[in-house]
Amino acid sequence: MEKENLTVVTEFILLGLTQSQDAQLLIFVLVLVFYLIILPGNFLIIFTIVSDPGLTAPLYFFLGNLAFLDASYSFIVVPRMLVDFLSEKKVISYRSCITQLFFLHFLGAGEMFLLVVMAFDRYIAICRPLRYSTVMNPRTRYALLLALWLGGFTHSIVQVALILHLPFCGPNQLDNFFCDVPQVIKLACPDTFIVELLMVSNSGLLSLLCFLGLLASYAVILCHIRKYSSEGKNKAISTCTTHIIIVFLMFGPAIFIYTRPFQAFLADKIVSLFHTVIFPLMNPVIYTLRNQEVKASMRKLLSQYMVF
Repeated sequence: MEKENLTVVTEFILLGLTQSQDAQLLIFVLVLVFYLIILPGNFLIIFTIVSDPGLTAPLYFFLGNLAFLDASYSFIVVPRMLVDFLSEKKVISYRSCITQLFFLHFLGAGEMFLLVVMAFDRYIAICRPLRYSTVMNPRTRYALLLALWLGGFTHSIVQVALILHLPFCGPNQLDNFFCDVPQVIKLACPDTFIVELLMVSNSGLLSLLCFLGLLASYAVILCHIRKYSSEGKNKAISTCTTHIIIVFLMFGPAIFIYTRPFQAFLADKIVSLFHTVIFPLMNPVIYTLRNQEVKASMRKLLSQYMVF
C-alpha cells in the first residue's frame, strides 16, 4: 500500500546560488566574462601542445589532457548555470540530473587520477632521470591515460548505481545550482545513512588518500631537489610548486564537500562554485603561466595566426 501512495519524482527544482535578483545578475556577468576569457585559453593550450613538435615530452602530453578534462568539466555545469540565471523556474529532469552527476564525477575523478599520474611523471623525471625516457615512453603514457579514464568511470558508475536504487517520492528542491551527490541523496525517501557512508568512502576517502599521497610524493621530490645545481633546482622547484598549487585547488574543495556526512553548511555553495567553475578553468592556465616553454610556443603560434 505504501508503494501505491508514493509520488515518483520526475524532476528537480534547483534553488541556485542565491534568491537575490541583483546578486544573480552580478554572478551571471562575472561567470560569463570569466568563462569567455579562460575557456578559449584552455583550448589554446591544447592546440599549442598538439601543433608544436617541440612539446612532445610527457609533461606537456599530460598538461594537454588536463586542459581537455578541465574544459569538458566546465561544460557540465557552467552553460546550464548561466541559462538558469535568466530563467524564472530552474528545473532539471531526473534523467538529466543523474547524467550531470555521472559526468561530473567521471571527469572529476579522472582529473584527480591525472594529477596522481603527473606527480609520478615528476618523480621519475627528477628522482630517476636516467630511467625517465625508458619508463615514460609513449606506450606507458597511453596506458596511464587509459587507466585514469577507467578509474574515473568506475568511481562515477558506483556513485550513480547507489543513487539509482534510491526511491525519490517527496520534496524535489535541490539546494544548489547543479546536481551533486550530497543534495540528491538528501531528497531520497528512505534513511540514507548507509548510502552516505558508502558515498563518503567512495568520494571523500579517495580524495583524502590521493591528496595525502600527492603531498608525500612532492615532499620526497623536493627533498631530492636539494642535490641539484642552482639552475636545475630553480626549474624543478617552480614545476613542483605549480603542481602543489593545483593539488590544493583541486582537492581542498573536494575534501570539504565529500569527506563529511552530507549536512548543509553556509559555505557549501561558494565552495561548489569554485570547485566546479573557477578552479577547473584556472588549473591549466596556472600551469602555463609558470612554464616558459609553453608560453614561448603560444606566443609563436599567436604571431603566426594573428591578423592585423
